[in-house]
Amino acid sequence: MNLNKAVAKIGSAIVTVTVFLFALFLIVDATYWSFFVCLLLPIGFIMMTAGLHHECPEDRRTAGTVGMMFAAVYCTLIMIVYFAQITSVANEQLGEQAAALINFKKYGLIFNLDLLGYGMMALSTFFTGLAMRAKNRADKALKLLLMLHGAFFPGCIIMPMTGVFAKHSASGNGSGGALALVIWCIYFLPVGILAFRHFGQRTEKNEKGC
Repeated sequence: MNLNKAVAKIGSAIVTVTVFLFALFLIVDATYWSFFVCLLLPIGFIMMTAGLHHECPEDRRTAGTVGMMFAAVYCTLIMIVYFAQITSVANEQLGEQAAALINFKKYGLIFNLDLLGYGMMALSTFFTGLAMRAKNRADKALKLLLMLHGAFFPGCIIMPMTGVFAKHSASGNGSGGALALVIWCIYFLPVGILAFRHFGQRTEKNEKGC
């Protein structure tokens, strides 16, 4: 067994399953579980990205390394955000002022850090896609999806600066945000599926000595 491919394939499966469950929990309004799967998603993303980085051609290694580093920043920020939600926030261990900062639903500091994290994810996918050398139609689709996902970066960075989410919180309408996240899940789900296929095919070829 090629352990490099196996780890990356498992990571791709984790990405696929957690993105699907995240969308499902958003639709049924299971907030705690949506936060829980978001804690697992970065683990799979790191494993998947590491696999793509390992395959980078020498002349594209710098872009792949940059993508890997942004993936690590994303993982750190997001795990802090969602670990706080399923521990301190869920257990009601916060005072009113702390809750305004740390409770995700208050659209405060922790929400802004979440967007920063996903901005780092967008940069990671862009550079990882840039580093890929696609050899078939499925890989070309994966490369394109990864690079186009980089377009989320400006919005993730600029929108929190405008205060639009604080106004959204004051209005008490959270359905628009949930819908936007479901749309993101629909976009990103094929990334996990195509990456799983990518590592599965390459593993089979290696086992046949190709």
